[in-house]
Amino acid sequence: MRDPDAKKGPDIPEAADMVKETAPQYAPVDLRLTYEDYCRISSGERYELLEGDLRRMTPAPSVFHQEVSGRIEKALRQWIEDHDLGKVYYSPIDVVLSEHNVVQPDILYISRERLGIIKEAYIRGAPDLVVEILSPSTAELDQVTKRRIYGRYGVREFWIVDPDGRSIEVAAHNGRELATVQVYPVGTTLVSPLLGGFELEIDGVFRI
Repeated sequence: MRDPDAKKGPDIPEAADMVKETAPQYAPVDLRLTYEDYCRISSGERYELLEGDLRRMTPAPSVFHQEVSGRIEKALRQWIEDHDLGKVYYSPIDVVLSEHNVVQPDILYISRERLGIIKEAYIRGAPDLVVEILSPSTAELDQVTKRRIYGRYGVREFWIVDPDGRSIEVAAHNGRELATVQVYPVGTTLVSPLLGGFELEIDGVFRI
């Protein structure tokens, strides 16, 4: 039997405590790709970088997709140039929103006051207006992921063009996110909150 008055030795820490105290502390590793990584890709294919995730863009769009895109781009360009409001561009052109987000919108507009974001080979910052034309393989990405990203980085207005549904959804930034203003089906005329006075007949966009 142990003598209760016997001299006690030093307290021995529990093994778990020892492990906790001696385990090395590792900083979290960010495995997301950056714009620098994106620029190193030598493939002839087109990519976007969304939240650091490299996304290969779909093959060449359908003929109807091209027709719809061309009609919207033409109408926007004419209005913007006639009123000296800025510049309009269409894909492919890199828009660098951050080190982890590089997109190629179908169509975009940059106001005259913000032309400084236009660089020699890319655009550095959020366009004022972005237009994305849906395809079956990109619909969810455009409507959810890219919409959230565009809102986060300050795109002021976002058009989601649905060739299958023959409609255009207009969303405007409300200070927190890109919120839907109105969905314009065939038989209506789109009005842009950003481009005061600009109108676009939906029937003309989707004519066969």
